[in-house]
Amino acid sequence: MTPLKQQKMDKASVIGIEGYIAILAILSITAYLILYYFIPELETYAVLPLYITLGLGGGILVFDLLSKLVTFRFDSDLLAGLSIVTAILLEQYLAGSLVVLMLSGGKTIENYAIRTASKMLDLLAKRAPTTAHRKHGEVIEDIFVEDIAIGDALIIFPHEICPVDGDVTIGYGVMDESYLTGEPFLISKAPGSAVLSGSINGDASLTIQATKLAQDSRYAQIMKVMSESEQKRPRMRRLADQLGAWYTPIAVVIAVSAWMISGDAIRFLAVLVIATPCPLLIAIPVAIIGSISLCARRGILIKNAIVLEQIDQCKTMIFDKTGTLTYGKPTLTDQTIYNENNPAEILTLVASIERYSKHPLASAILEKAEQENIKLVDVKQISEPQGEGLHGTVDGHKVTITSRKQLSRYGLENEVSSLPQGIGLECVILLDGQLAAHYHFRDTPRTDSESFIHHLRPKHGINKVMIVSGDRLEEVKYLADFVGITEVYAGKSPEEKVAIVERETKLQKTAYLGDGINDAPALIASTVGIAFGRNSDITAEAAGAVVMDSSLEKVDEFLHISMRMKTIALQSALGGMTLSILGMVIAAFGFLPPVAGAISQEVIDVFAILNSLRTIWKPAIMSDIPEQDRQDH
Repeated sequence: MTPLKQQKMDKASVIGIEGYIAILAILSITAYLILYYFIPELETYAVLPLYITLGLGGGILVFDLLSKLVTFRFDSDLLAGLSIVTAILLEQYLAGSLVVLMLSGGKTIENYAIRTASKMLDLLAKRAPTTAHRKHGEVIEDIFVEDIAIGDALIIFPHEICPVDGDVTIGYGVMDESYLTGEPFLISKAPGSAVLSGSINGDASLTIQATKLAQDSRYAQIMKVMSESEQKRPRMRRLADQLGAWYTPIAVVIAVSAWMISGDAIRFLAVLVIATPCPLLIAIPVAIIGSISLCARRGILIKNAIVLEQIDQCKTMIFDKTGTLTYGKPTLTDQTIYNENNPAEILTLVASIERYSKHPLASAILEKAEQENIKLVDVKQISEPQGEGLHGTVDGHKVTITSRKQLSRYGLENEVSSLPQGIGLECVILLDGQLAAHYHFRDTPRTDSESFIHHLRPKHGINKVMIVSGDRLEEVKYLADFVGITEVYAGKSPEEKVAIVERETKLQKTAYLGDGINDAPALIASTVGIAFGRNSDITAEAAGAVVMDSSLEKVDEFLHISMRMKTIALQSALGGMTLSILGMVIAAFGFLPPVAGAISQEVIDVFAILNSLRTIWKPAIMSDIPEQDRQDH
């Protein structure tokens, strides 16, 4: 197959037959309007383009919908098919073409949303490196990632993405693994440290030894579990289909009964004309589009419109920890002081040295010093020997910032027992060779996280809230206690996250909030996936909605917009359908001929659509999180 033929086939698969029908309908309707209104001498031929749309597009759609009739599946699409046939019989060719456009356009949009899985996998594949730098002695050669063998020595240059899982053999630096593991900080790397494929290297080159093949490494496993999650994802029923499941049989029964009782086929046609489900086919999409527009203006990107219909049905909300309920950056939270040292003096010495360091915790220490109005002093001498920590001479004191594992290097192995146990990120400070302080760091909870969690049940009917994180148990438990969540799962891989989400989704509909690549499979597995922030294109594609501003208040706005959209859509649909049913009854008794029925239906449609357009306007209340707990924007 030539590349040109392959390209055409790929394009056809993206557009789909419904897409071509929609394009044909648009061109035909445009041609009709031009010929009918702007070229009077060709007015007689204006209807010809509509014949093409109804004959080709309408015929294909009606034939496809017959299978639903055979299997007794009554939804709005089926009634639309009957409307097309009725419009042809009544010679209402423009109305029939509009129904063809609505039906094919809706299916095209729905099919596009379903195909997002392949786009996500494409983005994952594009992000993954295709080549690696293999080292033989002093020679460095570029090879394909597929050719990496276990035991190969690979060089990871600054800011490159690690191609396979491995262990550091040469070099010291940091790597960003937050998208993969859920750990909130840059992770220091030294000889012996494990590295994960897909993590981003820092400013220093590292040499690693491959411990897994590319197809078995962490990044490949995330792609695999994401693909499996998409294949298992159940297809959600649209609101229009749910309403059409009972509206369509009612319309058909009334139309057939009117024909059989009166013996007049015109009454059958009259009933179907006024039964045309425009409140379902137009009013509900208008409400959805208006809500999508409002979401966009509020910094919420809707990737799949059906999430607006589904989110208010979710009764379980599952949070990743890092970057969702927290800010995703280290904060110095606990200072344990030894040997009667002054905490402020120790912080002054440590911060004065850390301003010269690129260590991931330096910014947290400097921020703490700024909060306490610490005035930094001059550093006489500074050094950072590989693997030994940071050394400096400050104000006549020798200061060392290191880890508990390095205390034996300074003859202080007996002091390890006096350090706090069972905690996460930390550093140990030595002053003139003696233990002076222990600093503990945490990922800071968002200011509105507690109030947001507490208002979910009374305001949105969420009866179960969970944290599912790849971070350490003690860190996740600390956050859970802070915000008031009792069900906690820590140290979970993407595969384990998916298993938990799938289990919960079987019990009741779930919403999952996450911000990293490691959350993407779980976002797919949930009923509604909400990506938090702009950290990852992969996560954004996996989610049905993306909250661009990394704010829980924006999540609350999304919930309210969805509730309001569904209320207005139901008003339009049920109100329009109720009036249509009333008109059907009148037509069944012969008091409403087809032409008058068509006009009446158009009036009903206008009112339904105008009501749906209210979703575009910003409501008075966008969020009901207590005002004092909301974040500043």
